[in-house]
Amino acid sequence: MNIQQLYEFCLSKKGVTEHFPFDEDTLVFKVGGKMFASTSLTNWEKETPSINLKCDPKVALELREKFDGINPGYHMSKVHWNTVTINQDVLDKKILHLINHSYELVFSSLTKKNKNEIEDLESR
Repeated sequence: MNIQQLYEFCLSKKGVTEHFPFDEDTLVFKVGGKMFASTSLTNWEKETPSINLKCDPKVALELREKFDGINPGYHMSKVHWNTVTINQDVLDKKILHLINHSYELVFSSLTKKNKNEIEDLESR
């Protein structure tokens, strides 16, 4: 997986926007104003890419036990976030699944009003 593939996949989801709220290096993807993924552009340039993704706490623990490339979220809540190292032992297909999981967790936590606004924008 490369940064362009990650970028396009995240932005293909309903209502997703990109931001740099922390600095010029940390790319953040949000839905309904809430973050579901973040990545360091510098780490991609250094060929040590990773992505922070929200995760169900029970699933997060299972994933950390199963994969060397999945660890507690770097600079995030260790309970609800994982850092997934790209191009290590986690296949791209699994990473896309984890991005979907993160997006769905955040989208499902939005208010009904926010969900409807996103649905309305997408249907235009």
